[in-house]
Amino acid sequence: MFGDVRIRAFILSIVLLALFAGVWHVAVSGTEDAPDMDPAYAALMGQTAKGKSAMPGPGEVAAQIWEHISDPFYDAGPNDKGVGIQLGYSIARVAVGFIAALLVAVPLGFLIGMSPLFYRALDPFIQIMKPISPLAWMPLALYTIKDSTISSVFVIFICSVWPMLANTAFGVASVRKEWLNVARTLEVGRLRTAFRVILPAAAPTIMTGMRISVGIAWLVIVAAEMLVGGTGIGYFVWNEWNNLSITNVIAAIFFIGLIGMALDQVLAQLTRLVTYSE
Repeated sequence: MFGDVRIRAFILSIVLLALFAGVWHVAVSGTEDAPDMDPAYAALMGQTAKGKSAMPGPGEVAAQIWEHISDPFYDAGPNDKGVGIQLGYSIARVAVGFIAALLVAVPLGFLIGMSPLFYRALDPFIQIMKPISPLAWMPLALYTIKDSTISSVFVIFICSVWPMLANTAFGVASVRKEWLNVARTLEVGRLRTAFRVILPAAAPTIMTGMRISVGIAWLVIVAAEMLVGGTGIGYFVWNEWNNLSITNVIAAIFFIGLIGMALDQVLAQLTRLVTYSE
């Protein structure tokens, strides 16, 4: 039983988690009281007026996480919504922006990968646009679109399109020439070759690009929602920071990581389904 690598890895993960929680608890409980300070400055620094550290311990954070899980969809007004609602808004924005990027990047990547002419023509534009931070587009999006939700979706689109575009073009261009030669020998049409030969061969690389894109999109949506406010897990984090609720901030970080892991695992499983061994 214990010879199974997965079981041993799971046990090691639990041990590391317990060790981390123990160190966290000792670090927080062992903090010496600091001298008294001005209450306004103390609030800014995340401490009480008497100087005691306001950093919560693992028990407090675990209790807060359980409270969020027990009632995730409550709605008590614009600035007081359950973490499930906030995550739902964020996931929806990521999904819309990601799907829009998918519909653009994959066909364009096919075109670039199959045509050296289009590759040379579009490569300068890609190399210029790719390094630009997605958040740099937010002011321009807000100015032109004048809607915070659509602007957030646009930023997700921008950050998602480049990894998928690059991986699709690379996957299509890397299809083995002998497979394409066989298709030509059998007089298979270009459209059928694209769907029956090139797409299955490039699918693992395309899925890798999608996996990278969704990870970047989930990172960016948190920062974008902090900027535009309203709803979403990013706004929730910023709002709780303004309320000096460090416990809720840490709980939100846990949920962000959990959803990010879930999104990555879904696409990792899809990648395995389209990956083949020769």
